[in-house]
Amino acid sequence: MSVLTFDRLSLSIHGSPILRDVSLALEAGRTLGVVGESGSGKSLTALAAMGLLPEGARTRGAIRLDGRDLLATSEADLCRLRGRRIGMIFQEPMTALNPMQCIGDQVAETLVIHGAAPRAEAHRIAAERLARVGLPPDRCAPSRFPHELSGGQRQRVCIAMAVALRPAVLIADEPTTALDVTTQAQILDLLKGLVAEEGMALMLITHDLAVVSGIADRVAVMSQGRVVEQGATEALFRAMRHPYTRQLFAASDHRPVRGAVPVGGPLLRVAGVSRTYALPRARLFRRAPVLRAVEDVSLEVREGESVGLVGESGCGKSTLTRAILGLEGVQAGAIRLSGQPVGPRMPGALRAQVQVVFQDPYGSFNPRHRVDRLVAEPFHLLPDPPRGAARRAAVAAALEAVGLSAADMEKYPHEFSGGQRQRIAIARALIIRPKLIVLDEAVSALDVSVRARILDLLADLQGRLGLSYLFISHDLGVVRAITDRVLVMRAGRIVEEGRTEDVFAAPTHPYTRALLAATPRIPAHWTPQGAPA
Repeated sequence: MSVLTFDRLSLSIHGSPILRDVSLALEAGRTLGVVGESGSGKSLTALAAMGLLPEGARTRGAIRLDGRDLLATSEADLCRLRGRRIGMIFQEPMTALNPMQCIGDQVAETLVIHGAAPRAEAHRIAAERLARVGLPPDRCAPSRFPHELSGGQRQRVCIAMAVALRPAVLIADEPTTALDVTTQAQILDLLKGLVAEEGMALMLITHDLAVVSGIADRVAVMSQGRVVEQGATEALFRAMRHPYTRQLFAASDHRPVRGAVPVGGPLLRVAGVSRTYALPRARLFRRAPVLRAVEDVSLEVREGESVGLVGESGCGKSTLTRAILGLEGVQAGAIRLSGQPVGPRMPGALRAQVQVVFQDPYGSFNPRHRVDRLVAEPFHLLPDPPRGAARRAAVAAALEAVGLSAADMEKYPHEFSGGQRQRIAIARALIIRPKLIVLDEAVSALDVSVRARILDLLADLQGRLGLSYLFISHDLGVVRAITDRVLVMRAGRIVEEGRTEDVFAAPTHPYTRALLAATPRIPAHWTPQGAPA
């Protein structure tokens, strides 16, 4: 029996059509996967069910929860339903959580607001729900704050908040996009367990077809505000009747064509690098414990080479990246770029040889600045940067090199899609022609088709400009597609390295095998005839 149904839902915002005749049904104890590119209408469909649409939204059709039309329900009544009958997990847990409240208070707040328990009892239940999602008090005290937790732990807190009152429907909007493969597997197992044990109906929104294939009972594919195909998961994957579904499938396993790039001598050398941090003292007169974030790490990136660095959250990748960029010093070992020492005091001319592309381009841009100023930022590293017409010509050339137009330099970041913003970030990294580009989870938050285009762009730029890449990612499929060699990092150490295909085909370390095993895959026998394998 359907718990939540979308009956020919149409949505427009300020007169612009967004959703067109969307019809879906969620059943108790079952999971509906909703897939599609960014802008296809997945999240707005979910927000319509929650009554969280933006100003200027107009709807037609119906959304029925237990037979009650949510579109005709008052805001006061919706407040009573949210959390109690329908819960939602948002994509970015850090922005969904209150940084000023401990996690126990935030989970208990749901119970208190709905009058389900007095405050003391609510905190006891909150501790139970946190333990249920893998955060028991002995490992993660309810008194901790969001910034003290890892990304996976924060996502678990959001799940605990959403299921605190055992709602009939749970909507999860990209809950694993930014998580490493092992944490993602744990979160997906947790969601599957909650659906089975609590009898909830789960709506899982994602752009990852492999994730959907392993958890969903039914799949709906959305494109341009419409449901273009839906059905039982295996049957849909075997048939893939709609061209758009086949396009998504092809993009999910896309490998860019990489031209032969001559590999030269060593460009970046990391030799025996260690980085430790002092942790807070447990007692006043006790010695402060030490976190060994990076321990005796050595690696090399040659001219024209693409090297991958993989590992789960907390393994030390980000600490090592900051050291390679000269943003942090190290306690032991040495880092050299073009034979010169790298560190916080490195000269601007050397710093100009390495640039970085971050995971979230929007977060790395000043929203008040136009694109021309953002892309030109690295010019400050040059002793004689171009000015006036020469500066604008350089910005235009950088934008055109990444598939954008010179006219885009007059726009602001919010006027672009996620994929376009990532292209702007790549243009900013390219504009001073560095020798090495560090890509820190540069495509992990992009949907599969945009990711495919960005990977093609990176391969093309490397072939034309002879760039070297250090590709840091938790997405093993992306690393396999774009790198020549790969290094696997765990607990601050490199535990395996070698040619990418050799490591993926025959991993020797148990941790590498565990990472590969945790990577979601579409079963090979589900591949339809004529679809890319």
